[in-house]
Amino acid sequence: MRAEIANTYDSVRPEHLLCFAGAEEAIYVAMQVLLSRRDHVIVITPNYQAAETLPLSICEVTGVALDIENNWDLDLDVLRSALRPNTKLISINFPNNPTGKIIPHAALDAIVEICRSRGIWLFSDEVYRLIERDPSLRLTQAVDVYERGISLNVMSKAYGLPGLRIGWLACKDRAMLVRFERFKHFLSICNSAPSEVLARIALKARATILARNRKIVRDNIGLLNAFFADYRHLFDWREPDGGCVGFIRYLGAEGVEEFTRRLVEESGVLFLPSSIYRSELGPVPENCLRVGFGHTHIAAGLVALRQWFELNQRH
Repeated sequence: MRAEIANTYDSVRPEHLLCFAGAEEAIYVAMQVLLSRRDHVIVITPNYQAAETLPLSICEVTGVALDIENNWDLDLDVLRSALRPNTKLISINFPNNPTGKIIPHAALDAIVEICRSRGIWLFSDEVYRLIERDPSLRLTQAVDVYERGISLNVMSKAYGLPGLRIGWLACKDRAMLVRFERFKHFLSICNSAPSEVLARIALKARATILARNRKIVRDNIGLLNAFFADYRHLFDWREPDGGCVGFIRYLGAEGVEEFTRRLVEESGVLFLPSSIYRSELGPVPENCLRVGFGHTHIAAGLVALRQWFELNQRH
C-alpha cells in the first residue's frame, strides 16, 4: 500500500510514508511529537479544527486569517509578522476547509522559503488535493518541495472512502518518521488489514475514482451556481477553488445562526454556520455558512431548499 501511496507523489518513496487510522490520528501524532511547550506555531485560519486545537493544547499558537474581503487570499506579510524566534511549525491547508481556497503557486513557494530560512517545519493538510476547479491551480505537495515538509493525506476526502479510515504522513526526515511511528504504537499500533487492502485497490484505480468524484463536484457546482444566481439577495456565492466545500456570506436580515437553525429543523437541509468554526486564534467572519457539495443528493437538497424558501416567501 505504501508503494501505491508513493506513486501519488513526485519524489516520495515507500520508506518516507507512515500510515494511520485516518487523518486525525496522523495530526495528533505529528503535533505531539514535533511540539513542546516552549515552541510556537502558526496556523492558517479558518482550518480543520484539530489543526488549531491540538497545537493549542501544547504550546502558543498564532492564527493568520485568510481574508474574506479579498477572495480568501493569504497575506504573506501578515504571516511573516507572526513569526517568532521560537516558531517551530507552520500549518497550512489547501484546498482549504471550509473556504475551498487554493493559494497561488508563488505564495506556496514563498511559504517554503520562509520555513527554509528559519528551519521551520511545514505541516501541509492536502486531503482535498486532486479535486480542483481548474487543474492548473493544483499545488505541489509540501514533502516534494521542502526537506522539512510534512504532507498529510487520507482516503476519506478526494478519494471519497472515509469508511476505510486510512490516512498517512509523508516525510523525508527518517528520524522524525521513526519518532512518529513509536508514538503511534501507543495509539492504534497498526491499521485494519482489510482496510489497507481496499485502500491499495482504490489507489490502483485512482484515475477512475478521482474522475468520478471530480464529475460529482463539477456537476454540483453547476447546480449551486444556478441556485445561488436566483438568490443573490441572500447569498454571496463564489465558486471555491477546490475541494467540495465553500464558506459564503448569508445576507438575510435574521442572521446566519437563526437561518441555519430554522432551515435544518423545518426542511432537513443542513448548512454549518459561523459559530461551528469559532476559533481561539481570532475572529471568524460572521454570517458565513459552509456549503458542502461532495454528495450525489445535492439536487434533492436544493429542491427542498427552494420549497422552504417558497413556503417562507423568501424570493
